[in-house]
Amino acid sequence: MLDVGKWPVFALLPPEELRLIRQACVFGSAANEAIYVTVNDEVFALGTNCSGCLGLGDMQSTIEPRRIDILCGKKIVSLSTGTGPHVVIATADGEVYAWGHNGYSQLGNGTTNHGLTPALVSTNLITKRVTEVACGSHHTIALTTEGEVYAWGYNNSGQVGSGSTANQPTPRRVSSCLQNKVVINIACGQLCSMAVLDNGETYGWGYNCNGQLGLGNNGNQQTPCRIAALQGINIVQVACGYAHTLALTDEGFVYSWGANSYGQLGTGNKSNQAVPTLINMDKERMVEVAACHTSHTSAAKTQSGQVLMWGQCRGQVVASPHLTHFTSTDDVFACFATPAVTWHLLSVDGDDYLTVAQSLKREFDSPEISDLKFLVDGKCIHVHKALLKIRCEHFRALLNETDEEAIEIHQFSYLVYRAFLGYLYTDTINLPPEDAIGLLDLATYYRESRLKRLCQETIKRGITEENAITLLSAAVKYEARVFGGGSLSC
Repeated sequence: MLDVGKWPVFALLPPEELRLIRQACVFGSAANEAIYVTVNDEVFALGTNCSGCLGLGDMQSTIEPRRIDILCGKKIVSLSTGTGPHVVIATADGEVYAWGHNGYSQLGNGTTNHGLTPALVSTNLITKRVTEVACGSHHTIALTTEGEVYAWGYNNSGQVGSGSTANQPTPRRVSSCLQNKVVINIACGQLCSMAVLDNGETYGWGYNCNGQLGLGNNGNQQTPCRIAALQGINIVQVACGYAHTLALTDEGFVYSWGANSYGQLGTGNKSNQAVPTLINMDKERMVEVAACHTSHTSAAKTQSGQVLMWGQCRGQVVASPHLTHFTSTDDVFACFATPAVTWHLLSVDGDDYLTVAQSLKREFDSPEISDLKFLVDGKCIHVHKALLKIRCEHFRALLNETDEEAIEIHQFSYLVYRAFLGYLYTDTINLPPEDAIGLLDLATYYRESRLKRLCQETIKRGITEENAITLLSAAVKYEARVFGGGSLSC
């Protein structure tokens, strides 16, 4: 099951319909349009239907899902949307279909007539297999299995990469510096395009007045230009916001450049950057970066499954990466981006594949395969010895000295100790500030410095005039001795 519950456009769908969704995309100027694919590979659309972007053959809005017959059974592998909006998909067979707004020929059919139903984009692509598509505001780029990039549509700033600023009515191969190169990843900002090569090099073209091409200047580029500042750095993924760019390296580092008035570069300030700048991620290894050309929001996911966000977050400026309780970068855009559209095609594998982090979270406090239980306040907490040894020096020493299957704990409460063990499985905590004081005391006792920082952040965020006395009482209750660099006191 794909959890789309955070997107209001799906709020009226009955549970039995929601359970069938396997892919989804939310788009539109107010996140009020959606297309989704069911487990039976049927494709449905609902929403306001601006410019016929739902592909239903008319421009009527619909609060109830309607089926897009021509796409049923096509097996969508990539989907992207513009701000018109126009919609472009790539299928498992490598075909490209486009529909919706076409004022700048962004549908690639040689006209400027809006497309009310999905139409095959055939010019120069009929013999190609496309694996990925990306849309800017009114232009489209496509990546083929051979590593070629094709582009079409609006070209006022050179975002089509043709060497001119004339709009491109049909797909045209982006050559120039990309000739004889193999591209593995593409992305679009509002008016720019980015490509990552198989050798880790990154190229950009189009609008550059905010430095979003990362070239060290603010001049637009009508053909692809290599980002020289990333020489020797192996990029594996790029993501583009409205006017900023994020890049992920093979070593899990994240670089950013471009516009920064909302803190979307994560550099701790609001100054634009025309060259790639390394973001301080507190030594965490990243596995995904996320941005959407409709917003100034940024997100990233760590190897352990944690999600960070920064930039414009529901109107607030968050200038440095902020740890969230989310398990997916998609949730950042559902809850904090403006508009709250999806940054890519939401997908779930048919076999409900779980990541390592998700699997560990599911097995926490599950008696089925656990080999150790803690008894706290008369209650059991089921865990796994191997994981505790790997995650905590205290348990590595303790469990190497005993083969007990049950251990009693007296100095901490059940709520606090369960939160601690849960942290070892998930890297996150979910406690009210009053109990976080108790967990902070435990973290100090077990010398878990990162857990201490999480507790301190939870307590600091939770302090209000109303609960200050309660927090002080809790501090006394737990005999909390450490808060930041000193004692917790009024």
